[in-house]
Amino acid sequence: MAIRLTTILVLLASSINAYTGDAGSIQLIPQEGSHQFPFFEKPTPVLSYNQQVPGPTIRGKEGSTLSVEVFNRLKESTTVHWHGLRIDNAMDGVPGVTQDPIKPGGRFTYRLKLNEAGTYWYHPHFNAGEQLERGLKGVLIVEESEKLPWSQDLIWLIDDWLLDKQGVIYPHFNTHRDLMHDGRWGNVVTINGRWKPEFAASPGERIRLRLINGANARVVTPIFDGLTAKVIAVDGRPVSKLFSLDKFHLSPGNRIDLDIVIPPDAGGNTYEVKNHFTRKPFTLAVIKVKDEKVVKTPTFATPTAEDFIPASLFKKAAVAKTWDLNAIRGGKYGIGWSMNLKLWPNADSARFSMGRPQKILFINSSTRLHPMHIHGVFFRVLEKNGAPAVEPFTRDTVLVGPNERLTIGLVPEHDGIWLTHCHVQSHAEAGMMTTISIQ
Repeated sequence: MAIRLTTILVLLASSINAYTGDAGSIQLIPQEGSHQFPFFEKPTPVLSYNQQVPGPTIRGKEGSTLSVEVFNRLKESTTVHWHGLRIDNAMDGVPGVTQDPIKPGGRFTYRLKLNEAGTYWYHPHFNAGEQLERGLKGVLIVEESEKLPWSQDLIWLIDDWLLDKQGVIYPHFNTHRDLMHDGRWGNVVTINGRWKPEFAASPGERIRLRLINGANARVVTPIFDGLTAKVIAVDGRPVSKLFSLDKFHLSPGNRIDLDIVIPPDAGGNTYEVKNHFTRKPFTLAVIKVKDEKVVKTPTFATPTAEDFIPASLFKKAAVAKTWDLNAIRGGKYGIGWSMNLKLWPNADSARFSMGRPQKILFINSSTRLHPMHIHGVFFRVLEKNGAPAVEPFTRDTVLVGPNERLTIGLVPEHDGIWLTHCHVQSHAEAGMMTTISIQ
């Protein structure tokens, strides 16, 4: 018998419950709204889910089924993609591939089987570059059947916004500048919709911190000055082996879960969390430790997944598909981003058999960044530039750097047609998308 759940929607910017839905059923309403940034007197016009920026956090238990009715109150069509979830293909939210777009005033119900605990997120896949940039995104947490006694379980959804001097979102998308470079990078970086927010902690607390990069194109390399952070999960799945956070490039779509213990002698201290991907680091957020009595640090072991898609599965596997990533002339914007010189929807697709280990080679023949995301699967990085480079974790999104070659291994377990694309939204909309058919 299916496990019933009470789904809790939580405002990311606070710890209070915003809404408690009926058991196993919630509603998301994409609509026009506003959001107040601290630099401007007037609120900024945005798009939002349920009048929240970011959208409500959806929480459900591992092993349950969640029904999400989307009621589209936008002036254009939309869909919702559940990034990272391995679910029925028909629920994946890709217009023209798994469903028709949800028209203005229309409704669509997604039925999500929450089979794998972890940190995921949701966002549109219709006019995605603009709809994401204007605020349509939120976090989905699938909770473990047995919860660990963390002192705090924090969510940081990282985003950036390109705002003009009047506090209005810059209205031109997929410009030549965006397409010739690494997409649309904003000038205001937020966490949970807030600029340089402060988070409170107590000495001795053990914190699970879930970081999600929901930006259109910006890559973030978070560094916790003065604190030690261990990576316990990447893109939702437990790592094969725990490791310390050190120059992890969190590209659009990526998630990492961190285990952070506040030192017992840290009372009254302030710790800055900075982004070190850019030439000049800047502050993302601040953790302020209360000057109070030390709390007892919870003691427990976090799970690992050494046997999940191990590299040994691919020793005898040949590369089944190679995708060369590069810019070409043409397409609807004049500059196309291609996979094997083909632009979506006239793409060079792949076809794999269920349950058979497969290798894919991404060759970045450009000087730009391409975070490649594959729907419906997890994969492991095996080689970098022809040399062994097995990562101690699996992914659903990997950053392929300029002139870089990456070989990944995956085992298809869900049939259907699964989108594969660059998660720099401008690159995807300029053609860098294809599909993998799994039977």
